[in-house]
Amino acid sequence: MKLQTNAAGLSGKLKVPGDKSISHRSIMFGSLAKGVTKIHDILRGEDVLSTMAVFRELGVTIADNGDEVMVHGVGFDGLRAPQERLDMGNSGTSIRLISGVLAGQNFTAEMFGDDSLSKRPMDRVTIPLRQMGVTISGQTDRDLPPLKITGSNHLKPIHYTLPVASAQVKSALIFAALQADGESVITEKEITRNHTEDMIVQFGGEISVNGKEIRVKGGQTFTATDVTVPGDISSAAFFLVAGLIVPNSEITLKNVGINETRTGIIEVIQAMGGDLTITDVDEIAKSATLTVKTSELKPTEISGDIIPRLIDELPVIALLATQANGTTVIKDAEELKVKETDRIQVVADMLNAMGAEITPTEDGMIIKGKSHLNGATINTHGDHRIGMTAAVAALLVANGEVILERSEAIQTSYPTFFEDLSHLMV
Repeated sequence: MKLQTNAAGLSGKLKVPGDKSISHRSIMFGSLAKGVTKIHDILRGEDVLSTMAVFRELGVTIADNGDEVMVHGVGFDGLRAPQERLDMGNSGTSIRLISGVLAGQNFTAEMFGDDSLSKRPMDRVTIPLRQMGVTISGQTDRDLPPLKITGSNHLKPIHYTLPVASAQVKSALIFAALQADGESVITEKEITRNHTEDMIVQFGGEISVNGKEIRVKGGQTFTATDVTVPGDISSAAFFLVAGLIVPNSEITLKNVGINETRTGIIEVIQAMGGDLTITDVDEIAKSATLTVKTSELKPTEISGDIIPRLIDELPVIALLATQANGTTVIKDAEELKVKETDRIQVVADMLNAMGAEITPTEDGMIIKGKSHLNGATINTHGDHRIGMTAAVAALLVANGEVILERSEAIQTSYPTFFEDLSHLMV
C-alpha cells in the first residue's frame, strides 16, 4: 500500500486499542478462573483472537457481544484435550504462556504458528518446563514451533533464574508453577512487565514479589472478576513519536496504560527533551492521558534495566532518535533479535533505506540524527511494529513515495491504525 507522506501536522485526540499483554492475560485468567469474567475494552487484534480461539479449543466458552467479552471459566482442572492442533498465529505471547498452562494438564497438545512464529526459539521456555516434568519437543536444538507438549498433573516446583529478561518466559513459568506440587522460586535477570503478577492478585490468587525474586505456590484456584483493559502504551508509542517529530503537531491520547514496568518510552521522551504532559492519572487502573507536541530533541543512551520496560517500543524509538540533534545509542537489547523479526537488523535496514544513518550492533543500534527521510519501498516481513514505524516515518518524507508491502501485519495489534492516523491529519 502507498503511505501518506509529508504531513503538514497532526492534531486531535485518540483512544488507542486495549493493551495487548493485558488482553491476552485476561482471556487466560478468565478461562482458568471459576465463574464468568467480563472483559471491557479488550484488544481485538489477531494475536488476542488467537488466544481466544485456543482456549475455546481447550473447552472454554468465550462470547463477544462487541461491548464486552465474557469468559466462562473452567479452572485449571476443567480444560479438555484439544481435538485439533492449536494455532497460535503470529503470537509469541500465546505460544509461550499457553505452554505454561498446558504444563500441568494430563493430555497431549500440539501448538503451531505462522512462518514468522515458526522461526522464534522456544527453548527458553521448554528447558525449564522439562525440569518441572513436562514432556515437550520442538524443531531443531532451539525448539522452534511446532511444539508437542504432554503435561503432568504432578509438576515439580522449580527454583530457576531466567537467563534472559523476558516477561513471556517468566509468565510461562508462573502458569506452570501455579499447578506444581509446592512452591516455586523464579528469579528475573531484569524486572520485566508484571501484568501476570498483578492479574493473579486481581483474580484472588497469591504471589510474593521481592525485587527480582518471585515466589509462587502451586494448587491455587482463581475466581472470576471484571477486567477493564487500559490502552496499550506500545500502540500509543507510534502516536507519541509522531506528535513529537511531525511539524505543527499536538496529540492527546486518553486512557493509556502506565504500568510502572512499561513506561520506559515515557522516560526516554523526557530524557530527549520531548514536550510530554501526563494528566488524569488513575492510580488503580494504572492509566493516564498523555499529550505530546512537536519538539526539538536531544540524543540519549538507552541501555540497562530500562530495556525490558520498552523492548516493544524500540523500533519507533529508533525513528524518534533519527530526528534528534546528535547520536543516540541503544544497547543491551539482544532480545530484539528474537521478536517477530530480527528487529535490530530490520529497523536499521528500513530506516537506512529512507535516508537515516543507523549502524546495527550485536545488542542494539547507533543512530545519527538529524536525518532527512526520503521515499522507499518497505517490507514489514510480517512484523506489525515495523509496519507502523514505517507509516510514522513516511509522514516526514517530502521527496518520493513510501510503499509498504505486507501491510496486513498491522492487524496483529492495531486493526484501526490507519483510520486513527487519518483522524489526526491536519
